[in-house]
Amino acid sequence: MIPLSSPLTGSVFTFDDVEKELKALGFTLADNWDYEHGYFDNKIDDHVGYQFIRLPFVVTSGSLDAPSDHALIQMEEPFLLSHKYNPGLDDNVKEGNVRAIFDQFQEPVDKDASFPEEHISAGEDLLHQVEQALLTKR
Repeated sequence: MIPLSSPLTGSVFTFDDVEKELKALGFTLADNWDYEHGYFDNKIDDHVGYQFIRLPFVVTSGSLDAPSDHALIQMEEPFLLSHKYNPGLDDNVKEGNVRAIFDQFQEPVDKDASFPEEHISAGEDLLHQVEQALLTKR
């Protein structure tokens, strides 16, 4: 993981505004969000594992599951993240295992693998685009 210094850190926005701007830049709301926090991710590369720029946030007012609520989010420090996965299907799945119906893929080899240097500038460029999109709207 590589933390990225950004003037976004600590800034408060409506969730709807951030989601709209980031979606246009190729970001998606990561699946592991909950009512109190979440992440916007953009996959930079997937040659050896997956490399992402991740924009974490906390919910300061409202709720993410109620669109009419106009939730407010506070951005946290962005970072670059790399995951390495085993290729193929999970060979440890047991018949009758309910989890196997939904999750047939291998566990990550390394959830915080080293981030390839050649992709750092791409992550920094994406962050700059996000900063331009969000901070110029204020």
